[in-house]
Amino acid sequence: MQLTSYETASEMMQSLSAQIASELSAAIALRGRACLAVPGGSTPGPLFDLLSQAALNWANVTVMLTDERWVPTDSPRSNTGLIKNRLLVNSASAARYIALYAPGLDHVGGARALSQQVAPNLPIDVVVLGMGADMHTASLFPGAPELSLAQDARADAVMPMVPVGSDLEPRVTLSAQALETARQTHVLIIGDDKKTALAQAQSLSPIDAPIAQFLPNATVHWSPV
Repeated sequence: MQLTSYETASEMMQSLSAQIASELSAAIALRGRACLAVPGGSTPGPLFDLLSQAALNWANVTVMLTDERWVPTDSPRSNTGLIKNRLLVNSASAARYIALYAPGLDHVGGARALSQQVAPNLPIDVVVLGMGADMHTASLFPGAPELSLAQDARADAVMPMVPVGSDLEPRVTLSAQALETARQTHVLIIGDDKKTALAQAQSLSPIDAPIAQFLPNATVHWSPV
């Protein structure tokens, strides 16, 4: 694991966006296409704003989320709006987007169907992961009954998941195998609490701290604010 610290989140987003753009460009030069997987939520929004302006051949880039709530893509609870409004704009509007939702199916059947769409794009060239204070990443939640299945090396590319004790929507997540085989892995965290959780995760198993599975090959980007 490589830890890169920044004074501010703004500085971190500027640096990371440049790194991702460079890595995507290199992938396109080598293989003619690239795959980018990103988290939802509020933290990566400024990163998307910057990355959307990167000068690269976006028409050869496939973008997907690392995980998603099982709600229609036009729901305020869906992260698709975030991706379409902040990443798939400007130069990046030419990118191909795979939404992690399948109308008419529940999250279990939907995960199976989506795996067929996602698998041909693997391995991911660049993945950006977040991390919760409970050390979950994507929708790989510690204590979730489906966690061990999603962490199995034979798992489908997309797996169903329900957060423990949650009254909210079920989810789908890229499997641990799909995430771990990414060519470049970046973990994006802000705040002292996340840095403390990161240190704790390094001494725990992926069952207790799902982020731990991805740290050995990751560059962690951290800022205090």
